[in-house]
Amino acid sequence: MTDGLETDVDGATDAAARRDEVVAAVTAHAGEIARELALLGGGDYGQETFVTDAGAWTLKYDAGDVQYLRFEPTSGSETYVVSTKQPPKPEALADAMADYDAFVEAYNRHVASFDGVLEDVSTEFPAVASTESLVVERDRIVRRIRDVADAIAGELHRYDGEYGTFSKTISKTRWELKWDGAVASYLRVGGEGGVYLLSQYEPPSIPDLRQYVGDVPAFVAAYNDHVDDLEADLSRVSFDPD
Repeated sequence: MTDGLETDVDGATDAAARRDEVVAAVTAHAGEIARELALLGGGDYGQETFVTDAGAWTLKYDAGDVQYLRFEPTSGSETYVVSTKQPPKPEALADAMADYDAFVEAYNRHVASFDGVLEDVSTEFPAVASTESLVVERDRIVRRIRDVADAIAGELHRYDGEYGTFSKTISKTRWELKWDGAVASYLRVGGEGGVYLLSQYEPPSIPDLRQYVGDVPAFVAAYNDHVDDLEADLSRVSFDPD
């Protein structure tokens, strides 16, 4: 008893210790549910809500660990039974735990609802069409474009220097060839962000190639006109995709 006061102060240590024991047990048990949900959902994180007669339980998890387990009763304030911030009050925890078994049963029903869902799903799939002939034809045309672009690059390298770009407008679209030495680094249609008919990385898509290959002769003709305008000793170049 404190001098001058008549009422003893009860210690909260026992209640807090018991609260922490319950929370630790729930965290471990709910962690099993979290890992099963992660397996079922096909990912490491997510959340699910399970409804009982007394309220709703929401379990949020990340990498199989419980981020929080929240109980929202049909009346009254919500309680975070498990939380990364602070433990629940003992009274609120006791109220929530009275419905915990119902939460687990709701989870079990959720899992059971998937029983037999995939039994009639067929794994006999249609044959996959081959792209081999398309790729062979694409690569053949790209090689022809490469040949003519390298020929232009070689002439421009001889006339204009080690590296540079040559651009012309074809069918109202900008075409640009960049050379580095006697080799074309790229042939691009449409400016920055456009389509690369040639590049150091990957071939163009077949639809893009189909759209622009018909204008390659016009680009070559524009280069030859450029040669005529220069009146210099640059060789003409021709292109025939066939």
